[in-house]
Amino acid sequence: MISRENKQKAMEKLARSEKDVGSPEVQVSILTSRIKEVTEHVKQNKHDFMAKRGLMQMVGQRKKLLKYLERTNFDLYKKTIAELGLRK
Repeated sequence: MISRENKQKAMEKLARSEKDVGSPEVQVSILTSRIKEVTEHVKQNKHDFMAKRGLMQMVGQRKKLLKYLERTNFDLYKKTIAELGLRK
């Protein structure tokens, strides 16, 4: 579970405005921080298959959001990828 402080940090990175919580780039940022936390958990608990399944679902959701962002606003997509350190 992502803490409130980590979620705020993730939202501040790419938010369009102060109250922006639902834009695709903010959602990708939040998912990325959640993915990092769950990845650490799965590394320590190799037999936690439900966590692995949840991790794969989050990765799929992030992939869909990035695909949408690439299709609609390519410049913002490139900025998001660079800011979060993701690879295409």
